[in-house]
Amino acid sequence: MPAAAGRGTMGVMFTGLDSPLHILIVLLVVLLLFGAKRLPELGRSLGTGMREFKDSVTGAGEHEALPPAPPTPTETRPDQPQH
Repeated sequence: MPAAAGRGTMGVMFTGLDSPLHILIVLLVVLLLFGAKRLPELGRSLGTGMREFKDSVTGAGEHEALPPAPPTPTETRPDQPQH
């Protein structure tokens, strides 16, 4: 007798982590933890982080010119008179 035969339908329903029921439960828990107002912000920051990670791994964006550094203020030496 196969091992799965004695489990019934509940054993088959919860076998994979990518099953629709598991995804629904995870989404419900995330909604309860963070609330509906913060979910778009979390999704946006997660997408930005994934995009930056992908760019750093693939090397995209390395050839972009960096913005010029702001000019540093001129330092006065102690032997120069101040006006």
